[in-house]
Amino acid sequence: MWVLLRSGYPLRILLPLRGAWMGRRGLPRSLAPGPPRRRYRKEALPALEAPVLPVTTTEIRQYLRARGIPFQDGHSCLRAPSPFVGASKLKAQTGAATSFSLFIDKTTGRFLCMTTLAEGSWEDFQASVEGQGDGAREGVLLSEAPEAEDSEEVQRIWDRAIPLWELPEPEEAQLARMMFGLTKVTDDTLKRFSVRYLRPARRLVFPWFSPGGLGLRGLKLLGAETRGDGVQYVETTIPRPGAYHNLFGLPLISRRDVEVVLTSRELDSLALNQSTGLPTLALPRGTACLPPALLPYLEQFRRVVLWLGNDLRSWEAAKLFARKLNPKRCSLVRPGDQQPSPLEALNQGLNLPRILRTALPAWHKSIVSFRQLREEVLGELSNVEQAAGVRWSRFPDLNRLLKGHRKGELTVFTGPTGSGKTTFISEYALDLCTQGVNTLWGSFEISNVRLARVMLTQFAVGRLEEQLDKYDEWADRFEDLPLYFMTFHGQQSIRTVIDTMQHAVYVYDICHVVIDNLQFMMGHEQLSADRIAAQDYIVGAFRKFATDSSCHVTLVIHPRKEDDDKELQTASIFGSAKASQEADNVLILQDRKLVTGPGKRYLQVSKNRFDGDVGVFPLEFNKSSLTFSIPPKSKARLKKIKDDNGLVAKKPSSGKKGAMPQITETCSNQACNPNRPDLSKPSR
Repeated sequence: MWVLLRSGYPLRILLPLRGAWMGRRGLPRSLAPGPPRRRYRKEALPALEAPVLPVTTTEIRQYLRARGIPFQDGHSCLRAPSPFVGASKLKAQTGAATSFSLFIDKTTGRFLCMTTLAEGSWEDFQASVEGQGDGAREGVLLSEAPEAEDSEEVQRIWDRAIPLWELPEPEEAQLARMMFGLTKVTDDTLKRFSVRYLRPARRLVFPWFSPGGLGLRGLKLLGAETRGDGVQYVETTIPRPGAYHNLFGLPLISRRDVEVVLTSRELDSLALNQSTGLPTLALPRGTACLPPALLPYLEQFRRVVLWLGNDLRSWEAAKLFARKLNPKRCSLVRPGDQQPSPLEALNQGLNLPRILRTALPAWHKSIVSFRQLREEVLGELSNVEQAAGVRWSRFPDLNRLLKGHRKGELTVFTGPTGSGKTTFISEYALDLCTQGVNTLWGSFEISNVRLARVMLTQFAVGRLEEQLDKYDEWADRFEDLPLYFMTFHGQQSIRTVIDTMQHAVYVYDICHVVIDNLQFMMGHEQLSADRIAAQDYIVGAFRKFATDSSCHVTLVIHPRKEDDDKELQTASIFGSAKASQEADNVLILQDRKLVTGPGKRYLQVSKNRFDGDVGVFPLEFNKSSLTFSIPPKSKARLKKIKDDNGLVAKKPSSGKKGAMPQITETCSNQACNPNRPDLSKPSR
């Protein structure tokens, strides 16, 4: 029996590279463009530029008025005549709605010309208007075309793929429909959306056509892999996910359409369009991100319905995307047993138009009653595990205490100098990032290159210095993670850091921000000569950002100077009690110094606002992989405590009184991460 596994985050699993028939990108070797070669990229790890002064909507309007440029106010963009359109063409369009073909993002100032596809920053637009950007008129700012290698690969795959209804054997076509849940999707629907099937790889192929029908720009391949009793869908995009900005179904949208339904999967768009006849679009990266570059294509719609999935994480993503799209025009379909994903609803025989009529408005007043909240409360009670957040795969003991990683919370992390705070927190964040949590790193102590090297070693679960031939393979996988870095180093102003974080949340849909560490932002604050007051202000700013942006902030703070023989407590955090009071979670990396050898480290959860569970469990550092991951088979390692002073109040399960529990198993690369390839074995 074929079933669809539910998942809050889109699957970003790389296609398997093992087996004789698999080639590059997991495709048959006959479709691969040749042996893999080193490809240098301008920005292998996306980094946020040090922000210039952010532009505001008021400043954009004032500039356009001062230059005599007419504009129209839209939902998320301003529309204006494009300076990149030739004079004769612009004159022919004068007076028509199409003359306002330039879209300027109200939040970032980035622009996109729908006629020429020129795009750039607000500074680029100003230079063009003021006569300093003649090159832009010649196409220098045209959106980056796909690489030649990708274009050849896209065309080769597209030519080999055939329509599903043209398969020579009816049994093969029926099996493919069952695998992807398309038994009730008609051939006319597949033909209208130009969906094809790649027989050698057994994958559906969804095309990405350039606006205006200028050609094929990319592809998304959807495969189905059996996992136990079910099927798990695997996505591969060409080009890579970061450059894949395809609103699937956009060529079928006409200028007269005023309502659209957004889905997180192409299969859901097929089911919705067939059942309702409404315009439907599928987001390129599912519930992970809504790139601002797509907002101009959604400006024409007066009403946008978001039906992203059937779980709590999809509901949270829908509310986040509605903020970008202007909540006043957005409606959300609430997940539930009678309101599953569109494809499941079609297969179950449910009435999809009726479900769409139950969509709730995303915008409401500042004051609400319980009547407006009762359905959300029921959703959390009905989905306890999803409400607990994303669970760690490398730290099972952390799941037992914190239950998961949740949006909108503030976590304070501290530990003695030299205990490995940065190394631990990098693996802690990498674990979540590999599960689709969009992460922004702010490392003020060490450089981004050094931090990326540590995280790549942890990602590969082994050192790559002696296996440089595998570097490209692991670097390509690491590059596909939704991971970004601030370019700050040393002391920075809290205002500059907060502005950068807000920009990242808007552009990259960041869900987790790591700040290492708070002390590097205190030198620039001139609010008060009192360092304690300055720290309280900074902590309050991060607390407000986490709540307003629905983004989890992990804040590293150094402790006070304590004696080496004393264990740290919540009160040991530097500054006043405000940091621990504002925090939802407090984690302490304890490092017990031993005379005869290195210290024994263990992690203490001293505050947990979600359900109150606190405790301590040991950590063992693996120097070869720079990880603290604990083997999942270790037993009796978790001890719950009631307060900060009761760390060793209970007798350990073995050993003498007062001794910390020992780890008897050594953490090997494969033991910590059984699902990851073993670097010691040759890859095929």
